[in-house]
Amino acid sequence: MKPPIKIAGRSIGDDFPPYVIAEMSANHNGDLSAALRIIEAAKAVGADAVKIQTYRPDTITLNSKLPDFQIVGGLWGGKTLYELYEWAHTPWEWHAELFEHARKIGITMFSSPFDTTAVDLLEDLNAPAYKIASFEAVDLPLIRYVASTGKPMIISTGMADAEEIQEAIDAAYAGGCQQLAVLHCVSGYPAPAADYNLRTIPDMIQRHAIVTGLSDHTLDNTTAIASVALGANIIEKHFTLDRSAGGPDDSFSLEPAEFTALCNGARTAWESLGRVDYGRKSSERDNVKFRRSLYFVKDLKAGDVITADAVRSVRPGFGLAPKHLDAVIGARVSADVQACTPVLATVIADRQF
Repeated sequence: MKPPIKIAGRSIGDDFPPYVIAEMSANHNGDLSAALRIIEAAKAVGADAVKIQTYRPDTITLNSKLPDFQIVGGLWGGKTLYELYEWAHTPWEWHAELFEHARKIGITMFSSPFDTTAVDLLEDLNAPAYKIASFEAVDLPLIRYVASTGKPMIISTGMADAEEIQEAIDAAYAGGCQQLAVLHCVSGYPAPAADYNLRTIPDMIQRHAIVTGLSDHTLDNTTAIASVALGANIIEKHFTLDRSAGGPDDSFSLEPAEFTALCNGARTAWESLGRVDYGRKSSERDNVKFRRSLYFVKDLKAGDVITADAVRSVRPGFGLAPKHLDAVIGARVSADVQACTPVLATVIADRQF
């Protein structure tokens, strides 16, 4: 049993709807007003939280053109790491305004810090939780530093193997984290659904017994919604106002209408899980008329023997179940009965049902 966690008063776990995070990432494209609009849109589409990333190019990489720092192929091919992160970062001077705007409109905001100075900035802004990005899951000193804040922590596990995931979890607990979650993730941008191997989620739950979710980089909602049926309590998905805007992450992000469908679909999937229940459901009660049961097809007098041609299995379902047919035939009726009335236990003289 994995205990729930809580972020900004919202409980997250099996007994609560999936916690849906809209990842802004670089989709503001360097425009503060766009970042503010993304926060508003995340609230409007039904996300529980909007997440940003807190780094500067010099806190995440080195300004070098040597081969190690060159990006070859893919979405960002032709740039150095420094150039990519200069393009994609969320300026630190925006952070206070972004957090204040989120609080004003009533949506939770937190961030992924990429070094200790980012954590310090976010602590000054009273961030309610922290997310460790997949590529930082191996940075155990950073995880321990985040843990020391005492805030809830979510760790993405893209590219991490089972041993590295366990090391990250151990580091979080060693640093003092009391509320921890992990996200199954594939660090492809975009990632094909076939790479996700969602059966990993219940295995992670069994191994670690903590809140588990999905960071989804596929191009539609099928994978994320399916993950709920396998136990995912958190869904994180990149969010943009316009997928064709040309930013670093726009092309694999969801637009507002798609994100609304994600929120609705994930919560419907969770509601459908319910509990183990073989009883008749409220939506079925009016449909008993469409079941089969035993009905008299002849008038009979009290004491008459019920012959095979006096009773049939028909719709509706208000009489004895058809499984009792053999026991009914040959019994006597204890009172007069009319054709087209249900065979009830109360009118059978010498049988127990």
